[in-house]
Amino acid sequence: MPDRNHPSTHPPLPPTTEDDRVTWLRLLRSRRVGPTTFHRLLADHGTAAAAFGALPEVARAAGVADYTPCPEGVAVAELRAGAKAGARLLTYADPAYPAALRDLSDAPPVLWIKGDPALLARPVIAIVGARNASSLGLRMARALAADLSEQGFVIASGLARGIDTAAHHASLKSGTIAVMAGGVDVVYPSENKALCDQIARTGLCLSEQPVGLVPQARHFPARNRLVSGLARAVVVVEAAAKSGSLITARTALDQGREVMAVPGHPIDARAAGCNMLIRDGATLVRSAADVIEALPQTQTQPPAQAEIPLPDPAPPERPARSLRDTAALHSEILSRLGPSPLAEDQLIRDLASPAQAIAPALVTLELDGRITRHPGGLVSLAV
Repeated sequence: MPDRNHPSTHPPLPPTTEDDRVTWLRLLRSRRVGPTTFHRLLADHGTAAAAFGALPEVARAAGVADYTPCPEGVAVAELRAGAKAGARLLTYADPAYPAALRDLSDAPPVLWIKGDPALLARPVIAIVGARNASSLGLRMARALAADLSEQGFVIASGLARGIDTAAHHASLKSGTIAVMAGGVDVVYPSENKALCDQIARTGLCLSEQPVGLVPQARHFPARNRLVSGLARAVVVVEAAAKSGSLITARTALDQGREVMAVPGHPIDARAAGCNMLIRDGATLVRSAADVIEALPQTQTQPPAQAEIPLPDPAPPERPARSLRDTAALHSEILSRLGPSPLAEDQLIRDLASPAQAIAPALVTLELDGRITRHPGGLVSLAV
């Protein structure tokens, strides 16, 4: 029988054999098991094997009938595809797993990486922005990325057109991290194939998705949370009032990261999001010096290699809410929402639940593409 009293602060056992890695992947790739559920199952049962064995019963308790976990062949095929693509599987229990992501409540249980994992131990700044960026915006992104790289920071972005591409190009020599929405071997947009190959040689490509997965719209918010999660600060160069870059900025705030923005002309729609962020308290950025000055003093210089601490192997504290309770809360939230935006504060009052319980549920529903956040703290059902 699995140990039902397994403490959540106990470090997970790292998968040391091929069978262990297959079990980790089978658990994670099983239907309705996302990162948060994976961590809860591992905390409840102690090992991935025990958690995987308990999945059918857990699903029945949550009201899911005829539940079938991920077949072994699917996980084996993913491992083989990763090896063929020249990628490395990095698990949450691996000492090389990025410490910045380890603190997230929805930390990816596994990452596929191509390139230099040493970049994950260096201080990271994320630079994001519009795909249809202006010439001035692209120039600003290149200047910020180049200057911050010279100061020892690794630049992270999402490999998208526009600002992301400019930031990656300008930081190739010093190290850049491309966080990908699909598989680590699937380049989107395809026009960035050559850039992605360069990053894999001198920097790092990273994804939590299965190798070979073609990204869909729902994968990009999940990708954005990793861009901000890896970074000490997120700098938005250009962004419309409703854009993925603003989702990244909101996620960064939820994760306790610094949010900064480059101001733009009031009548330029590509600057509307940045100007809103600054209005709401984001740090105004004119140069790399502004970024560095806004960081806590202990983070302005990259630590010496010998001083980089080993990441704490213990998983973060996670809510004790059961899977059944979580599903019920999600259903209740969705039943209260419609296509017309509702203030998040009003939703919390209507549900008569503490904000710390509602906030992570809203993030999960947003990542699942079931709700949409709007400026001004409003939420609605996704349409």
